[in-house]
Amino acid sequence: MTAIVLDGVATAATVKEELTARVRALRERGIVPGLGTLLVGDDPGSRSYVTGKHRDCAEVGVQSIAVELPATATQAEVAQAVRELNADPAVTGFIVQLPLPAGIDENAIVPLIDPAKDADGLHPANLGRLVLDVDASDDTVPLPCTPAGIVELLTRNGVATAGRHVTVIGRGITVGRPLGLLLSRRGIDATVTLTHSRTPDIADQVRRADIVVAALGVAHFVRPEWIRPGAAVLDVGVTRVGTTASGRAKLAGDVDSEVAAVAGWISPNPGGVGPMTRAMLVANVVAAAERVVTPDSRELVDAGWSSGHA
Repeated sequence: MTAIVLDGVATAATVKEELTARVRALRERGIVPGLGTLLVGDDPGSRSYVTGKHRDCAEVGVQSIAVELPATATQAEVAQAVRELNADPAVTGFIVQLPLPAGIDENAIVPLIDPAKDADGLHPANLGRLVLDVDASDDTVPLPCTPAGIVELLTRNGVATAGRHVTVIGRGITVGRPLGLLLSRRGIDATVTLTHSRTPDIADQVRRADIVVAALGVAHFVRPEWIRPGAAVLDVGVTRVGTTASGRAKLAGDVDSEVAAVAGWISPNPGGVGPMTRAMLVANVVAAAERVVTPDSRELVDAGWSSGHA
């Protein structure tokens, strides 16, 4: 058996084509979606992520509003920058790029974001709504980007979730915890087991799964003998394992390469969930702009997009 590749690059390109049509419809009504980013310091990885997000926005016609502060910025200065992005009418959604420099309390900064402009879908109020809203047809709240991208990648590639058992490895706030909530919503209807570094015999939990999502951040952690033949495996975690000859970071995913010989579907890393995460960020920004125009964003354009998938 050779696994079918869940191509995040190609799937994200399709999503962005649909978003382009939605942005065009908004512009015809005088609304220009805008993504704001707040970058504090000059961490190369963070700068690269922010640059990529603005590049994605440019592809679909979303305006970029970049705010940068030095690594010496105080907590008060970062908080003020967040308040200014909240107040900027050109910004329909924005992110605070994490991690913030040492000395800045992220848990105090993130709640300052206007929940309606939360492009990452990680504001406490929006995560709380995700807990309360069990129906996948509710598109009024921005969803966490990586979990939404995972669900979209599965759905658009014909991997059924209803009635399937999903094992998630990793309990982080950006992937593991909210992913379980998304997958168990009505309309998606998976049964989810959340495992983590302290779970005894993770291998046994993985063997039970129709779908495995590895988001632990341990290189090559998931072994081929753990995988049920024909299961879908999504490799999310990233670990630095050295440097290339050119001096760039050499990265590895959570899934051993031999898993592809057992699985039915597998997402590459890179090129799988990562592009979908960025596409969902843009989708959150566009959806926020649509909600300014009408409470039912689906009235604007029918481009084959199903917000219930996200």
